[in-house]
Amino acid sequence: MRTQFTTFTAIVERDVRVMSRNLPDFLTRIGVNPVFLAFIFGYVLPQTGTIPADFANVMLPGILGITTLSAGVQGTAIPLAWDLGTTKEIQDRLLAPISLRLVMLEKIIMGMFESWVAGAFVFPVAYLIMSDNLSLELTSVGRLILLIVLGGLAAATLGMVLGTVVEPMRFAMMFATIIIPMVFLGATYYPWASLSKIPWLQYLVLLNPLVYINEGYRAVLTPDIPHMPFGYAVLGILVSTALLMAVAIRTFEKRALS
Repeated sequence: MRTQFTTFTAIVERDVRVMSRNLPDFLTRIGVNPVFLAFIFGYVLPQTGTIPADFANVMLPGILGITTLSAGVQGTAIPLAWDLGTTKEIQDRLLAPISLRLVMLEKIIMGMFESWVAGAFVFPVAYLIMSDNLSLELTSVGRLILLIVLGGLAAATLGMVLGTVVEPMRFAMMFATIIIPMVFLGATYYPWASLSKIPWLQYLVLLNPLVYINEGYRAVLTPDIPHMPFGYAVLGILVSTALLMAVAIRTFEKRALS
């Protein structure tokens, strides 16, 4: 047990060092899209009168949710797909004195960590860009931390599933057919409650874990905007993560041992 723990921490430390060396590239890759969303929807369009100025309060939680999802998925799926496919680096880790599921867990932890770093970068930048039109009210620091942790875990677990079932050359297709629909149907640009006018869609999107992440951020940061109760948002993230984890264990073990 002690040997496995030592090996596990060494692998995590190694991956953190690799990430730190590539931090500027990582922040550029993960930050361009949400920062431009903040600039356009939180500054340009309100300044031109195209949308109401207070739309920034609806948009900021969605921007944080997009960042959480994209960083967690990319941080897990892309390296994993290459390790399983092109480089076969996963074989080296399987030869280490560590269980197969701990190898999987380490990949998820790194994806989760990347989602935290991305959020820590995007949130203050987006806030500065949108500050003239924002009226944030942080209801609980503890709830915000819990949401960041659970949201990153859900995104990284989704990345684990996608990284084991999608080949690297099909990643563009994956983002076009899975991630982009999740973003548009994930209560990113509108509160989930506003879908009450389309009941079938309001219930259908509950299959999307991003809905719970975005609504959780709204409950914590912009409580005056209609939002899902925080407890339901957390429950949705937990259930989504549990289901994704069950699938990830099966797909990872199948790919790693094949």
